[in-house]
Amino acid sequence: MKTVLSLLLLALCLGCGYGSKSMTPPAPGVAPAISELVPNNASAGSAGFVLTIDGSKFAGDAKVNWNGTAQTTSVMATGQATINVTSQMIASPGMVSVTVTNPGTMGGIYGGGTAAATSSSMTFTIN
Repeated sequence: MKTVLSLLLLALCLGCGYGSKSMTPPAPGVAPAISELVPNNASAGSAGFVLTIDGSKFAGDAKVNWNGTAQTTSVMATGQATINVTSQMIASPGMVSVTVTNPGTMGGIYGGGTAAATSSSMTFTIN
């Protein structure tokens, strides 16, 4: 009886996450928000660089979109992500729309799920 009770208590503690200190990531489908692009401009024809996108509610698998095209993204925290901007991406002067998309979830056995959610855009200027 003591063994069963001990195992039950152990399972309860492990099941509830006792002792685990984790941040709760944004739920799938929650809209992220961008507050700043660093840097927010570049000269046409200059060398590539790392663009940092600051904001909030970035999911761990969020994607940064450069003029609507998803880029390989590193999410540093729920409020910061980076992408590599190549020299080809800034070859000509203009304005580029930057957004962040949190993916949705596929429905389970019973369907449902959530749609992907995209932030409002910020403009990156290529001088």
